Amino acid sequence: MISNRSQTITQAISNAARLWPDKVWLDFTGETWTFAQADADATRLAHGLAAMGVGKGDRVCAILDNHGDMALLWIATAKLGAVFVPINTAFRGTFLSHQISDAGSAIVVSDAEYVERIVAIADGIPETRTVLYRGKVELPKTRLELCPLESVYANDNTPIDIQVTGRDLAMLLYTSGTTGPSKGCMISHNYICNMGWQSNRHIGVVHDDIYWTPCPLFHMGAAGSIIGTLQTGATSSIHPRFSLSGFWPEIERSRANVVMILSSMLNFVAEAPDTEVSKRCYGQIRTIHGVPFSDALQRQWLERFGVKLAGAVGYGMTEACSITLRDMANPVPPGASGHRFEDFDVEIVDGDDRILPPGSTGEVVVRPRNPNIMFEGYWRRPEATIEVNRNLWFHTGDIGRFDENGFFFWVDRKKDYLRKGGENISSYELEVTFRSHPEIADVAVHAVSADGAEDEVKATILLHPNATVTEESLCRWSVDKLPSFAVPRYIEFRTEFPRNGVGRILKYELRKEGITKTTWDRHTSSITLGKAKRR
Repeated sequence: MISNRSQTITQAISNAARLWPDKVWLDFTGETWTFAQADADATRLAHGLAAMGVGKGDRVCAILDNHGDMALLWIATAKLGAVFVPINTAFRGTFLSHQISDAGSAIVVSDAEYVERIVAIADGIPETRTVLYRGKVELPKTRLELCPLESVYANDNTPIDIQVTGRDLAMLLYTSGTTGPSKGCMISHNYICNMGWQSNRHIGVVHDDIYWTPCPLFHMGAAGSIIGTLQTGATSSIHPRFSLSGFWPEIERSRANVVMILSSMLNFVAEAPDTEVSKRCYGQIRTIHGVPFSDALQRQWLERFGVKLAGAVGYGMTEACSITLRDMANPVPPGASGHRFEDFDVEIVDGDDRILPPGSTGEVVVRPRNPNIMFEGYWRRPEATIEVNRNLWFHTGDIGRFDENGFFFWVDRKKDYLRKGGENISSYELEVTFRSHPEIADVAVHAVSADGAEDEVKATILLHPNATVTEESLCRWSVDKLPSFAVPRYIEFRTEFPRNGVGRILKYELRKEGITKTTWDRHTSSITLGKAKRR
């Protein structure tokens, strides 16, 4: 592993190309680049972008799927000292125009299938002048200059003569925007390199590993796998998107032994029937990580597929990467996300920012022990940056606790945390309970104001098709599974949720809507809590 933790992406690719020129670094379903090839191709692209006017500090937006050009564009912008802005490919309309216009990008690089979306918002992205497209596209009429990306690659691969430091911005990564427009987190070169170092250390990625993921490169996790392998000389095998039927064939083809998949992907694979290829791959995967990863799911992966290490790596966020990490070789208490990571001070505080003792629940705050390992603030939002950095602590907006042994437990988002009758209520824990009901497709638990008194608990629910459960029967079902103070007073069935561009439920809108005409109220039923009276 390259030992220098304080480096730039430019230094990392240069070192890798010098140390392991002929070793395969990038594998996109069989299309490969060695470290030297990737360095040379990224340099050619950097020269082409420079000829178009891209310079140090300029932002370059990318709406690209997982393929080699996405990785090379990231390296090319780094070589120029420019700022890479990866955008979720699901975005369109105002979600898309907000991020492009907020970044102030003159150039947007896009796969052909997304060009129409960009043309449709041309009036809302006034600073954008050029769209570089990948693939074939019927050129629509637009004020934007449309140019094939392949034509931008120059013949010149001589080194770029631009000095970049670890504190220079490398990326803008936009938050999900659950309480308003998404904010661009300013990410330095050193932050990215330190994140790769963290990943390598705690997942145990070494030179001969093949690290496979289908996660999109516009997300931080997949970007971390790219920079981590760049530092160790390992291979990054990136799949375009997750496919249950294609998972084991791709693991066999790539010879991957380290895997990152997320969310329902973990359960889908664990619960799928055995196949001949899955049997052949028994024991091939040494380490699999992702979130969420319950203890039961870990056992499934370990016992069924011969995996040596399985689980979530730790707790973090875009603004601060991983601030708690676990040693995957050692067990942790159920629900724990490891210990404080040595790079950060992490504490639990009350509403006045007083540090609370172990076992107490409060807001998670963090500050760095080394320079440029956290975000540099929110792009073009100094007031928002100051607000979250009160009293020399970054306020995560999350509720958590440390136990007596220093293990961290995430509890809830602060804005979704409820207090009723002197008791703290985690909306997350209530949602986990309700999702276990066979007729519930999705749920959001949140507070609503009622009768001018303290907030009440409301569960807004999407049912599966043909569900027969009623609000009252569901409430009675929950009485046996929840503390009496946590049983929702209000339940509302809906056919859809308000969501942001990445599909997260906008709870602030549900809280604002409050008690609607279709909201059921437990106080109008015969249900009593404590010694519950049942029909």
